Amino acid sequence: MKELRICFVGDSLLLGTNDDNYLGWPGRLCRREREARHDVSLYNLGVRADTSEQIAARWRAECQARLPEISPAALVFSFGANDCADLEGHGRRVPLERSVAVAKGMLASATAWLPTLWIGPPPVDDSRQPFRAAPSVVYHFPSSRIAELSEAYAEVAAELDIPYFDLYRHLVDDPAWPGMYEEDDGVHPIAAGYDIVAEHIFSWDGWRGWFD
Repeated sequence: MKELRICFVGDSLLLGTNDDNYLGWPGRLCRREREARHDVSLYNLGVRADTSEQIAARWRAECQARLPEISPAALVFSFGANDCADLEGHGRRVPLERSVAVAKGMLASATAWLPTLWIGPPPVDDSRQPFRAAPSVVYHFPSSRIAELSEAYAEVAAELDIPYFDLYRHLVDDPAWPGMYEEDDGVHPIAAGYDIVAEHIFSWDGWRGWFD
């Protein structure tokens, strides 16, 4: 049996928006480890619409408040889609070069502190764009930008020697993935979509290395 407290840090796609079970993929992962009799504490620190810059400003304080030194602890980061989005009337929220620089600084600090895993952003359904977060807040999420950012993140992760899971590539190649969105939301998957995400990550060597 392994004991581990894990802070999952990211955005709405980590939080589990649109999941009728309110678990997201982190809840599904930790439930499976709990069923295997591991003592896992889950802290989901996903915030809707957060970019890498917003996450970088808050992650350390939020994690330190939840991870006492007396307990084994680890970190999982997943973000990036919001960086790629165009906010109607304002353009891209975070330029590619800035997004990469912020991620590099944040993940370097994280892995120097605790065992860290990095999950890349998932694809979106381009045919269901734009995404209306509110009557006056409209985003367009292009999959091509997310693919580009995920590749850049993978290069940063290799440089920092952090295990990186390219969720975008795994999902675009998964025949079960199409149709995992509601009619009016092509960004956040339904519950079955979070099942698929969790299944991919559960069998990944990076995640398994913490429990097997």
